[in-house]
Amino acid sequence: MLKPEDLRTVFMGTPEFAVGSLQGLLDSGIHLVGVYTQPDRPKGRGKKLAASPVKQLALEHEIPVYQPQKLRDSAAVEELRQLQPDLIIVVAYGQILPQAVLDMPRYHCINVHASLLPKYRGAAPINKAIIDGETETGVTTMMMDVGLDTGDMLVKRSLDIGKNETSGELHDRLALLGREALEETLRQLCSGTLVAEKQNDELSCYAPMMKKEDGLIDWHRSAEDIHNQVRGLDPWPGAYTYLDGEVLKIATTTVNLEVSGEPGTILSADKAGVCVACGAGVLNIGELQLPGKKRLSAMNFLSGRPLFVGTQLEQP
Repeated sequence: MLKPEDLRTVFMGTPEFAVGSLQGLLDSGIHLVGVYTQPDRPKGRGKKLAASPVKQLALEHEIPVYQPQKLRDSAAVEELRQLQPDLIIVVAYGQILPQAVLDMPRYHCINVHASLLPKYRGAAPINKAIIDGETETGVTTMMMDVGLDTGDMLVKRSLDIGKNETSGELHDRLALLGREALEETLRQLCSGTLVAEKQNDELSCYAPMMKKEDGLIDWHRSAEDIHNQVRGLDPWPGAYTYLDGEVLKIATTTVNLEVSGEPGTILSADKAGVCVACGAGVLNIGELQLPGKKRLSAMNFLSGRPLFVGTQLEQP
């Protein structure tokens, strides 16, 4: 039987979502010979170069870190080949692996994806599941191939999505679940019991990367749909409308289906929230934010910027 310490392993990941999986590998005693992550990026007002969360953890444990601009470049591929990996594990790395890399490790390239494949292949599965009103999601480990999240599935773990849960909150829970799924995948790999299952392409759907424009609210849609849009885009890019020509971001919403009105019209505005009529039902807004300002509770927002019944939130 294989032992984790026998596996020369390369980990590829970048954001906070990948940190739990890397920590799980460290705790397992696996033989990590290198960590690949995206190049340092400018961050904050000073635009100073900042290391990714994965890089920070790797350096704390004195693991060699590699940050090629493009992994598909021949020099980068050769550098990776010199590490002689038996296994490559990828969690939200942010670069496409070329075939030369996919063919390199004898125990495959294994990816942790934040959906129950084949649903929600692509860059933003957490956001899209919430926006679509899904009540369940999860993580899937899979053997990588040249397609976009099309490889054979290995281990799945699922969880329920809360009716008011945001993508940020779900992200954190899925990161922990991803670690669990990866640990189980590693156990099965070492024991020789790992079984791959082909995806049914007919059941697949795509979750493209989110853009700021995705946050624009159409008040003629139902309150339920807008509520899902708001929480699916929280914390980024955020859902927004227009108030007197200014962008107004909204968050922390709930739905009331027993009231109605002209879509986009403010029906009430007090410390309990700002109620806006939708195509079906009413959206209660708990937090609001104007450009250059902090996100505020409805009560604090209204103390500085009153909103009046009958005000129409605009479309651009």
